[in-house]
Amino acid sequence: MLNFTYNIPTKIIFGKDELERLPKEILLHGKRVLFLYGKDSIKKTGLYDKIVTLLNDKNIFFKELSGVKPNPSISSVREGIRIIKENDLDFILAVGGGSVIDCAKAISAGVGYTGDPWDFLIGKAKVRNVLPIGSILTLAATGSEMNGGAVISNEETQEKLAFGHPLLVPAFTFEDPTLTFTVSKYQTAAGATDIVSHLLEQYFTSHNDEGLPDRLTEAMMINVINYAKTAILEPDNYDARANLMWTSSLALNNLVTYGKKHGDWASHGIEHEVSAIYDITHGAGLAILFPNVLKYYLDKDIEESLPLTKFLNLGKNVFNVASSDDKAAAYETIEKLRAFFNSLDMPSKLQEENVDASKIDIMAKGAARNGTLGYYHMIGEKDVLEILKNSL
Repeated sequence: MLNFTYNIPTKIIFGKDELERLPKEILLHGKRVLFLYGKDSIKKTGLYDKIVTLLNDKNIFFKELSGVKPNPSISSVREGIRIIKENDLDFILAVGGGSVIDCAKAISAGVGYTGDPWDFLIGKAKVRNVLPIGSILTLAATGSEMNGGAVISNEETQEKLAFGHPLLVPAFTFEDPTLTFTVSKYQTAAGATDIVSHLLEQYFTSHNDEGLPDRLTEAMMINVINYAKTAILEPDNYDARANLMWTSSLALNNLVTYGKKHGDWASHGIEHEVSAIYDITHGAGLAILFPNVLKYYLDKDIEESLPLTKFLNLGKNVFNVASSDDKAAAYETIEKLRAFFNSLDMPSKLQEENVDASKIDIMAKGAARNGTLGYYHMIGEKDVLEILKNSL
C-alpha cells in the first residue's frame, strides 16, 4: 500500500430530528448566509419553512438563490457570487443533492477570485480564498457532501467539467434519511447507480487485488445492491434510505482510495460529455455507459493477456458469479452489473434517453480533450467513439 494521509474533515450529523442544531453549526463558521437550493421540492416537503424558521429564530441574516439545475450551470455560480458580494455574506448553506452542493463549491471558490469562475473548470485559476460551506443532504447519490470536488456545466459552450480542492470540503453536512422519502423512484434509482459507479471507478485502479481498499469497496457495492430496490418499492423505509445515504458519502470521500494511486473515471468523463449536450440524468448516463466501458476494458485485457483479477473478484465477491472459466466469469460479471441497473429500470441504450449518433464524434473528442482518459486502461478519442457507438 502507498503512503497516504487520512483526513476526512466534514462533520456529519446523521439521523432524523437533528436539524435543530443547524444554527449552532452555522455560527461556528459565519453569520451571514447564502441559502442555496434547487427548485420547489424543499418547499413542498416543508424543509424550506423549517430552515427559514431556524435561521430567523437565531437572527441569522440570509439571502436566497434558488433554481440550481440537476446539472448545475456556471450561470448559477456567477449569480451566487454576485449575491454574496453585494450582501457581504460569509457562509454558504447548500440544501439539496450533489448538484446544489457542487454549485456551492464553485461559488465558494469564485468569491475571492477577480476573474470568471469558469476559469477554475478550465484550469486557468487556482482555488485559494474560499467561503465555508455547510450542506443539508436531500438525495443519496454523488457524495459531494463529504468531498472537495464539483462538476459544473457551461450551457454556452456545451461543456461539463470537474474541479476540486481540499478547501472546498463542506464543514458540516446534515444527513437525515427521512428527507429522501419523497425522492422519486427514478431519482432514487439514478442515485443508487451513481453510488455504485463511484465505487467501480475507484475499484478499477490496477489489474491486481489491492486488499482492504477493494474489500471496503465490494462491501459498499453489496450494501447498495441490497437496499436500492427496497428504497424504490418502500420509499419511506428508513433503514434502506439510511444505508443508501451513508454509503453515498463513504463511496466518494476518499476512504476507499487510501493506499491506491488513482481511480479510473473514464465512464464519468464520457458521461459528462453526453449530459453536457443532452442534459440527461447523470446516473442514467452511467447506467448505459459503465458496462460498455468495462466490456471494452475486458476485451483489451484478454487481447493483451493481462490478469482478470478485478473482474473475477467483483464477480465472485459482489455478484456471486461462479465459473471455472475465467473469461466466461468476467463477461458474466459485466452482465450481472447491467442486470442490476436494469432491475432499477435504468436505461441500457443512449437512444432511450433521446441521444442519437449525430454528435458522438463531438462527444468523443470532448472526452479526450486532454489526450487520454481512464487509468485501468488509458483510452483515447477512437476508443471513446467505439464505446459510444456500442452504447447507442
